[in-house]
Amino acid sequence: MIIVLKQQRKLYVLETRIPFICDEDTDNKVHSEYQCHIDDDEQAKYVMLSNMSLKLQTQHWNMNVHIIIMHLKKLFDAASIIERYETFKELFHCKMIEFLSEHLCVEND
Repeated sequence: MIIVLKQQRKLYVLETRIPFICDEDTDNKVHSEYQCHIDDDEQAKYVMLSNMSLKLQTQHWNMNVHIIIMHLKKLFDAASIIERYETFKELFHCKMIEFLSEHLCVEND
């Protein structure tokens, strides 16, 4: 995805936020830069969505690039925490079984 955006000179939308326009009286240059950034953000969003599963595409369809990135980080950080929890739970369970089997063998002797 980054390669495509870099090739299309749209990588900046991942690195900078959409500029804020406070009123309608801004000059044409600022307004055209704003519109260009909005258009490039939209194109970057479609590149990102094309690399996602259908379920993730549906969840992120109405978001801009920065919100998609924040949501994915949050989503996968949570999944990572759950996976670590499950791994430690299994490890603890194995250690408990190992301890109990050693302890019971010592008592039986």
